[in-house]
Amino acid sequence: MSERWALAPVEGGGALLVPLGPEGLPAGEVRREGDLVGAVRSRPEVGRWVWRSTAEIYPRLLAAGVRVERCYDVEDAELLLLGHEGRLGEPRSAAAAWARLRQAPVPPDPPPRAAEPGSQSSLFEPEPVSVPFEGLLAVYADQQRRHEGTEHPGRMRLLTAAESAGMLVAAEMNRVGLPWRADVHREVLHELLGERYAGGGEPRRLAELADEVSTAFGRRVRPDLPTDVVKAFAQAGIKVRSTRRWELEEIDHPAVRPLIAYKKLYRIWTAHGWGWLQDWVREGRFRPEYLPGGTVSGRWTTNGGGALQIPKVIRRAVVADDGWRLVVADADQMEPRVLAAISRDPGLMEVAGHDGDLYTRLSDRAFSGDRDHAKIALLGAIYGQTSGDGLKNLAALRRRFPLAVAYVDDAARAGEEGRLVRTWLGRTSPRAAGGGDDDEAGIPQEAPGEGPAVEGRGEFAPGYASTDARARGRFTRNFVVQGSAADWALLMLAALRRATADMRAELVFFQHDEVIVHCPADEADEVVRAIRSAGELAGRIAFGETPVRFPFTTAVVERYSDAK
Repeated sequence: MSERWALAPVEGGGALLVPLGPEGLPAGEVRREGDLVGAVRSRPEVGRWVWRSTAEIYPRLLAAGVRVERCYDVEDAELLLLGHEGRLGEPRSAAAAWARLRQAPVPPDPPPRAAEPGSQSSLFEPEPVSVPFEGLLAVYADQQRRHEGTEHPGRMRLLTAAESAGMLVAAEMNRVGLPWRADVHREVLHELLGERYAGGGEPRRLAELADEVSTAFGRRVRPDLPTDVVKAFAQAGIKVRSTRRWELEEIDHPAVRPLIAYKKLYRIWTAHGWGWLQDWVREGRFRPEYLPGGTVSGRWTTNGGGALQIPKVIRRAVVADDGWRLVVADADQMEPRVLAAISRDPGLMEVAGHDGDLYTRLSDRAFSGDRDHAKIALLGAIYGQTSGDGLKNLAALRRRFPLAVAYVDDAARAGEEGRLVRTWLGRTSPRAAGGGDDDEAGIPQEAPGEGPAVEGRGEFAPGYASTDARARGRFTRNFVVQGSAADWALLMLAALRRATADMRAELVFFQHDEVIVHCPADEADEVVRAIRSAGELAGRIAFGETPVRFPFTTAVVERYSDAK
């Protein structure tokens, strides 16, 4: 029987399916079976299922206790291929791809679905534009040909397989959920915010801080309204452009301290307060909907819930089940190590070829032991800090590690010139990505050590455009590293998923360079080894045999907040 089978759901819970040959074409007759779940369950020997959308099919299988080893997500592959062809922003649905093949009118993609708090994603997949099974098969075969026409076909196929694996992981994490103690969360909120007032108004502590702010200004000021705060400072003879903390901290005024405290607590109240808890936590689990490749660089986002921005104090509510542990693993200095691997700079690969602190080793070789300057220089090269001390440190880095600096310089130049820029595996930045000057509108941050943020801030959604050449260059400079790191992370997740398949351990959380596994206490040591092995294996698969190591710092804890 073929290693690959194509599968599509039909009305009534049934399925159409067919084995596929090496070229992606049908290798047998199309079969119609009355039970989609049964069709998959009865074929454990199938190595890879080809389907329109993982979000359409896999949650249904998981609900029935059926787990698949691999899949090929046609619509995700279409998005990657369109990007590689410089067509990012065109409709990526299977129906759109089928229309392009027939030179027919191309239907738009369905609008993004609003998140359903606390739900599992299987019930709320938007209704897709229909595509006949023969159309799905034709699109898949065409995608195989298009993969062969890419710059590096082997790498591009690997990227597509890795992203499809990420879709499986995302669905499984949504199904399992992150352990969450609602009682602990309430205790934390009461400790921070005080009592709740009837009618949904601000809790006691916020009301007190708001009064302190107003007292400091000598009139009633709404600290939750930035325009009101800016106006109040102006009336006090102080000009501020925004109410961001870093700008407020430069001001000598009695309103600053309570205002900063208010802003911090206000964000917790609105983003992870009692309302959030009621909406998003069910039966001791928080189930965000993860969106692999939700940004241009390949970083994940979530559809609501703020999963990728959980404050440290709220992490106290993430508690392992009795007899279980949380294995929290952070990839150590991931992006500098990725730069070493993709640039093939001998000196930087040697620095990154050890598990210890990369910046210390870097400082010993190029910065007279000054770790801070070494870190500023390397992160400045990645994030585009090219002024002041950053420029001076970058010059020292360029002398010692010329290939690494040239790699990001070339990417920046390509972005400024409007050319396509790709990650190591082939994920492609659109010609017009980058630009602007407002980090809250999706603009990459230049501060060394604070790379672009996640969950829609500091990152670009597919199709974002700007005409600012310098901003494009800053974005693409970072894109080749951050995007290649995201590709590595997908392979790491796929390897870890396979390594833990025969355990009771469950992947329950992932963001950028951090993964959490929930496991019985007696499996924790094995999970730690599996994470470390997965990181090294992903490095070899993604970048080939290099001296670069991809170590993790791991913590086995009962409570997430105890990991850092």
